[in-house]
Formats: sequence, structure tokens, C-alpha cells
Amino acid sequence: MISDSQVFTCQEEQAGRLDKFLVGCLPGYSRARLQALIRDGQVSVNGKPASKAGQIIEAGAQVVVCIPPAQPGDLAAEAIPLEVLFENADLMVVNKPAGMVVHPAPGHAGGTLVNAALAHAPDMEGIGGEVRPGLVHRLDKDTSGLILLAKNDHAQQWLQEQFSRRSVQKAYIALVDGRPPTPRGRIEAPIGRDPLHRKKMTITPEGKGRAAVSEYATLETFPEHTLLEVHPLTGRTHQIRVHLAFLGCPVTGDTVYGRRKPSLELRRHFLHAHRLTIILPGESSPRTFEAPLPAELAQALSQLRKASLL
Repeated sequence: MISDSQVFTCQEEQAGRLDKFLVGCLPGYSRARLQALIRDGQVSVNGKPASKAGQIIEAGAQVVVCIPPAQPGDLAAEAIPLEVLFENADLMVVNKPAGMVVHPAPGHAGGTLVNAALAHAPDMEGIGGEVRPGLVHRLDKDTSGLILLAKNDHAQQWLQEQFSRRSVQKAYIALVDGRPPTPRGRIEAPIGRDPLHRKKMTITPEGKGRAAVSEYATLETFPEHTLLEVHPLTGRTHQIRVHLAFLGCPVTGDTVYGRRKPSLELRRHFLHAHRLTIILPGESSPRTFEAPLPAELAQALSQLRKASLL
């Protein structure tokens, strides 16, 4: 396959780091993708291979970028139904069901959200130099709700920058066993890998894990449970589940961080990505997307309400 070569001349106001210059010339590609092209020898400056991403270029320098065609990965499109709440040329907003893994991994070679997305939108190709949809955040297998998929490099970079700046507003609905110490509060506790159970996360001493912050507010109380709205201000693995267990009120049905025997008849944990506010590519005002509670969680909540009236 023939690479797509593009030639750029550095203007005086563009002088500086090579990777920064290329981001301005090729806004449809993420900085990470352009840095990878530099490492792979696909970028030359004045006829010589670029030495590194931070190479300084001066006004008048001629930069040639060779962009190889996307290489087929090992991801197969699968015709799995998806509940797409919003879609345009840049992205999809999907209401992921519980039980669906986001991306293929050991033990989950197929049947994932990514496999389904490839079948739904075959034009989601070439992101990051590989034929695959652009994940910008994730949800646990048994967490339902809103998730974004970028359809091109520009959209992926746009969305990732908002997540990295923590400007994305996320709200989760969680039913917990017991109740938190206060009706609303803020949890600041670092999270890291559990040294004894490598598939689990845990609260770590200061300086050991990664900073993690969650805020919560009580929506409804029951004799043995509490319904919360939780806002994760950072995006650590299993963050909400670990933080709520740390408070002494684990997510109902969470057999990993909570009770081994669920307090309600649920086949999953009661955690749902309910609302997400973000600025879409090319727009200036934020948009808010919402996904209602899935039927099994709404039913469990209804039963709790009825029992509390008895």
C-alpha cells in the first residue's frame, strides 16, 4: 500500500517543537499518533529523518510526513444490537448494557462494544493508525450507561483533551448497601492496584497510587440501602466502586468490593452512567446526554420503594 505523503513549510510563527508544528498542520491526527509517526521514521525535516518529537525546527524548514494506510487489526465487526443515543460524523454516544465488555481482552475475544461499533459504523477506521473505533473512556463490564466512541482522529483528540482537563461532567446512579456517613460529600483517596489481588484496585497510602476524587449526593434513602448520584472528578479504574466501599457503603450487588452475597436479587452491581456533559467537536457549548435506568435496576428500585411503605 502507498503511503499518503504531505509536505509542509514551517512559517516563522510555527518554529519550535516538531510534534507541536505537526499538530497545527494536521488537526485530524492526535499528537500521540504524530509522535508515533516520528518514531517510526515517517517524518523528515529538510530531507533528513526527524530525530525525535521534540526536535526544534526553524522557519523555512520543509517537513514531509508519510502517513501509512490504516492496518487491519484483529478486531472483527459483529452485528450486535447497539442503543445509539446520538451519532454524527465524529462520534457515537451509546447506552451500553451491563454484561458487555468494552474492548476485546483475554477471555473476551468477541461480543464487545468495539466489535458491535465496527459493524454499526464501518467508517470508524484509521483511528490511531489501526482499524478500530476510538475509545476515549471506559465502563466496567457490569456497569451500564453512557459511553463515547470517536469516529476519527480529530474527534478522539478533541474528546480526550476534555477528559484530561477534567472538564467532562459525569453523573452515575448508584444504589449502595447501608448509607454514607453524610448525605453528601467528597471522597479524596488515591487508588492503585491491589498487591494481593492484581485484578482488583484498592485505596493506597498517599504517594503510592493515583489521585482520585469523587463527589456524591443522596437521592433517596431506604431502611438498608441508599440511592446516590456520584460524580467522579477523576477516571481511575473501578473508582466509584472502590471509593464507596471505602466509605463503608459498597455498591449493591458488587461481589468484588462489597458483599459476597448480594443484599438484593441482582445479577450485576447497581451502578449506571446516567448523565454526561461534554462539548462536541466543532461546537462551543456543552451538550448533555442522559440514559435512563435499565429495566432490571428500575425494577429493583421499585421493589425497595414498595417494601419501605409496608
